[in-house]
Amino acid sequence: MLPVLLSLVSAVCYAAAAILQERVAAATPNLRLALLRDPAWWAAVALNGAGAVLHVVALGSGPLTVVQPLGVLTIVFVLPLAALFARRPVTRAGRRGALMVAAGLAVLMLLTASGPARPLSAGEQSAVAATAAGVVAALALAGRWSGRPAARSLALAAAAGVSYGMASVFVKTVADGWAPASIAASVTADLPALAAIALFAVAGLATSQASYQGAGLTAPLATVTVANPVVASAVGIALLGEGVRYGATGAVAALAAGALTARGLVVLTADSADPHGSSQPGSPDRAKDVRRAQPTHTWCVDQIPGP
Repeated sequence: MLPVLLSLVSAVCYAAAAILQERVAAATPNLRLALLRDPAWWAAVALNGAGAVLHVVALGSGPLTVVQPLGVLTIVFVLPLAALFARRPVTRAGRRGALMVAAGLAVLMLLTASGPARPLSAGEQSAVAATAAGVVAALALAGRWSGRPAARSLALAAAAGVSYGMASVFVKTVADGWAPASIAASVTADLPALAAIALFAVAGLATSQASYQGAGLTAPLATVTVANPVVASAVGIALLGEGVRYGATGAVAALAAGALTARGLVVLTADSADPHGSSQPGSPDRAKDVRRAQPTHTWCVDQIPGP
C-alpha cells in the first residue's frame, strides 16, 4: 500500500512540474541561461525533485512493474490541476479517459507478480546503460535535426521517457542491493549505478524541458508518461525477474490492460488538445462550450499565475 500511495503523490508532483515546464518553455524562447533566472523553472525543478524522491522511496519498497505504471497517472492529474489554475473544466471525454487509465492500471497491479526481484549484475548494468544511452542520444539528435516542431518534440519527449525509465531501473537496482549496516561499502559498490542515475536523470530533465518548446503540454507529456514505464517495466520483466501472475492467461490480460491504459491516454491527450474541451462536433456540450468560450477559458498554460 505504501508504494502505491507514494507513487500517487509523486505523480501529482510530476504533473504540476510539467505544467510549469510548459509555461516556462512558452515564455522563454531561448531555453538556456534564461531558465536560471526564472523562478517558475526552479519551482518545476523542485517539484520534479520531490516527485523523484517519493518515486525512489516507492521503488525501494515495491516492484518496478507496479511503481512505474502508476507514473502514467501524471497525465490524469494534469486534468484537475489545469482546471484549478487555467479554469478549464474537466469534460466527459476527460473523465472517460481517466477512468480507462485507472481501470487499466488497477488490472496491471492485480496481475503483477510479487516475487523477489534480483538486482542487475555489473555486466548487465553496463550493457543496459550503454544501450539506453545510445537510444537517448539517437532520439535527441533526431529531434535536433528534425525540421518539424511536432516531430522534434516527440523525439525529445521519447528521449526523456527512456532516460527517466532507465534512472528508475538503476534506482531499483541500488535499492535492492543497499545494505544500511555498511553504507560506505554500499556507496562504493554502487558508484557506477549512482552515476548512471545522475546522468539519466539530468538527461531526462533537459530533454523533457526542451520537448515542451513550441509543442504545448499534452503531446510531450503523454509521450514521456508512456515511454517511461514501458522501458522500465520491460527491463524489470526481462532482467530483474519480475513478471505477471497466471502464466499465459495473465500475460494476455496484462496486454489487454495495457492497451486499455494506452487508449485512455489517447482520449486524454485528444481531449486536452481541444481548447474548448468538447466531446464531438455538433454535440450539445460542444455548442455550449463554444458559446461560453473566452480566451481565459482555453487551456493555455501561459495564463497560470507564476510563483
